[in-house]
Amino acid sequence: MLLPMLLQTAAETAAANTTSYGLLGAGIGFGLAAIGAGIGLGRIGGSVAEGIARQPEAEAAIRSAGIFFGALVEGAAIIAMVFALLFKLMK
Repeated sequence: MLLPMLLQTAAETAAANTTSYGLLGAGIGFGLAAIGAGIGLGRIGGSVAEGIARQPEAEAAIRSAGIFFGALVEGAAIIAMVFALLFKLMK
C-alpha cells in the first residue's frame, strides 16, 4: 500500500497537488458566489418591500428597479461560477 506512494515521481506529485488546489479553489469560488448572491438578493428584496411599504404609490417603479438589480446580481453570480469552473479546468 505504501509502495506506490514511494514510487511516485516528483512530476506526478506536483500534478496531483495542482489538481487538488484547482478543485479547492473552484469550490471556494462557487461557495462565495452563492453566498454573495444570496446576501445581495436578500438585501434587494428587503429594501423593495420596505420601499413599497413606505411609498405604496411608487410600487411599480420600486418593483421594476428591484427586479433590474436582482437580475444584475444573478448575472454577476453566474459569471463568477463560470469563472470558477474555468479556473478548475485550467492547469
